[in-house]
Amino acid sequence: MHCSATAEPNSERSAVLFGLSGTGKTTLSADPKRELIGDDEHIWGENGVSNIEGGCYAKAIDLSAEKEPDIFNALTFGAVLENVVYDENRVVDYHDTSITENTRGSYPIEHIGNARIPCVAGQPSDVIFLTCDAFGVLPPVSKLSPEQAMYHFISGYTAKVAGTEVGVTEPQATFSACFGAPFMVWHPAKYAQLLAEKMQKYNVNVWLVNTGWAGGAYGVGERIKLKYSRAIIDAINSGELANAPTVKDERFGFEVVSACSDVPGEILQPRNAWADKDADQAGDDIQSAAPKAI
Repeated sequence: MHCSATAEPNSERSAVLFGLSGTGKTTLSADPKRELIGDDEHIWGENGVSNIEGGCYAKAIDLSAEKEPDIFNALTFGAVLENVVYDENRVVDYHDTSITENTRGSYPIEHIGNARIPCVAGQPSDVIFLTCDAFGVLPPVSKLSPEQAMYHFISGYTAKVAGTEVGVTEPQATFSACFGAPFMVWHPAKYAQLLAEKMQKYNVNVWLVNTGWAGGAYGVGERIKLKYSRAIIDAINSGELANAPTVKDERFGFEVVSACSDVPGEILQPRNAWADKDADQAGDDIQSAAPKAI
């Protein structure tokens, strides 16, 4: 699975976060309240979730100790930095993008203080699909039915953003089956069926979390603040959102969470975050471009 995974401390309860590059897999799984299983490649078997890599690969652009302390502190001796600029004292300027916006850091998983070693955990209670919607249409968090989960898993929608793709200067809609099409050897429908079977067997909640734009598309709205995305993930992991109020989205059909601790209510409903209350309907190109349900 092309995903990150975390576990509840002193417990086998885990969570899995699927997502393409730039959606927040590495950042949101580096969570001081959770134990890190891994940030990119995992197996989900009869005994739970396990990591098949020995480290993490993080975006480094605008990295700071205040916003992302775990990753910032992990990029020390023993880590490998790509495309970054540093001074004569080897102090890295993570805000300097003169080489490229795609600055990166690779580090052993042991560099994360709360990593679980060995990197194994029990069955997930929650599966999270991360998407970076650059058009301001998708809500920050919504709950999916098993059928909707299969559809969104097959679709693998996000936006290519600067710093994740060569030549991309403005976001572009993209679809990658199972949030990792290049890694898949079977037809996407087979993986979607496997996901549905595991959801049913282990009574797993599935969530669609938008870490992209709110209040308008790229250039008009603003990217959802990291602290709000973290608060949403915290609320999923704590079980708060399992019982949170929801409103059915008329366009997409999923249940939009309408209340979440530490997240402003106005951004949870996309239309309420837009200055033009009808402009959020400008998502026809995204909806029509999505793969048709099988």
